[in-house]
Amino acid sequence: MRRITAIALAALAALSLGGCELSHKVSGQNGYRGTGMDQVTVKKVAMAKDEVPPPPYDPPSTDGPRAKEQFQNLQVLGDESAEQLSYTMAAMTAWVAPKEGCNYCHNPNNMASDELYTKVVARRMLQMTRNINHNWQSHVAQTGVTCWTCHRGQAVPTNHWTMPPAPPSGIIGNRHGQDDPIAATGFSSLPDASLALYLTGDPKKDQNIRVQATAAHPSSADKTSVMQTENSYAVMIHVSKALGVNCTFCHNAQALGAWPISTPKRAKAWYGIRMVRETNGQYISSLTNAFPAYRKGPMGDPFKVSCATCHQGKNKPMGGYPMAKDYHALWGAPGNATVPATFPAPLQAPTPTQPVASAAPATPAG
Repeated sequence: MRRITAIALAALAALSLGGCELSHKVSGQNGYRGTGMDQVTVKKVAMAKDEVPPPPYDPPSTDGPRAKEQFQNLQVLGDESAEQLSYTMAAMTAWVAPKEGCNYCHNPNNMASDELYTKVVARRMLQMTRNINHNWQSHVAQTGVTCWTCHRGQAVPTNHWTMPPAPPSGIIGNRHGQDDPIAATGFSSLPDASLALYLTGDPKKDQNIRVQATAAHPSSADKTSVMQTENSYAVMIHVSKALGVNCTFCHNAQALGAWPISTPKRAKAWYGIRMVRETNGQYISSLTNAFPAYRKGPMGDPFKVSCATCHQGKNKPMGGYPMAKDYHALWGAPGNATVPATFPAPLQAPTPTQPVASAAPATPAG
C-alpha cells in the first residue's frame, strides 16, 4: 500500500511540475547542442489553423473622388477614395460586429451622427490601426494588422486586461498585489500589476524590463532589487504564454541580458512592447469617458491590449497571414481626429453580453 501511495505521489509531483500545459508538446533545437537553445511548443496551438475572412469583395480602386467629398463627418478615412471607404466599412462589419451589422456603430437614419459611443470608439481604433501599420513596421513589418487581428468577429477582443483593484487598506487580506493568480502571469504568485507597469505610458520614456543587475553590489547606478525582478519575471511569463514560446525564442541561454548574442526576435519584441505601450496610453486610455461602465475594469479604466490580444498563443498572429495587404485604407497616416470630453446621456448603444474576464500583455526587452 505504501508503495502504491509513493508511486501516486511521485506521479502527482511530475504533473505539478509540468504546470497547466498538459497538452502534447514538440521541441526544436535553436542553437548548438548543449547550449539549452531549444524551443518547446504546445502542438495543438502551434498547428491550429486560424480562420482568416476573405475581403468582402474585390478591392476597389484607390482613384476617384475622395471619401470626404461624398460623406459627412468623416474625420479619419477622408483621404481615401469613396469606394475604398465603403469597402473598408464592409470589412469592419465582418471583423467586429457580424451579427449586429452597420447599426452597431451607426444610426441608420443619420449615418454621420456620433450619438453612439461605438462609432467614436471605432474611429479611434481606425487611427490606432493606421498608426501601427504606418509607424510601427519595426514590429508588424509588411504583414500589418486589421481589426480582425484582435477582434476575431467579436465586439470585445477575448484577450484584454485592466488595472488590478486596489488592495485593502489594512493588514488582513492585503496581499500587496501578489499571491493572487491571474492568467496574465501564468497563474503564478508574481505581481498582478506588472502589465500596468510595463504596458502603459509613453513609449519614448523607457521602462526597461530588466532582471539582471549590471554589478555585484548596489550603487547609485545600479538599484535593481529582488522585488523589481518579480515584475520582470511576471511580464516575461505573460509574453511566453501569449506567443506560445519559451525564453530562448528571444534570449540566448548563455546570457539572457546580452543583446549581441540574442536572437533577432528580441529586437522585434523590444519594439512590440513600446508599440503596446503607445496603443494603451495614447489611443485606448483616451476613450475612458466614451466607454460605458460594463466595458471598464474595477478601477474605471477601459479594457487594454497586450501581446495576447493579437498573438493568441502564436508567435505570429494568425500564423503570419498578411491580411492587411488587401486594405489600403489601413496603411495611411493616423490623422488628428479627437475624442469628445463628454457624451450625451444616456449613451444609446447595442448592449452585448457581459465581456469575458481579462487576459493580459507583455514582451521581452532589454
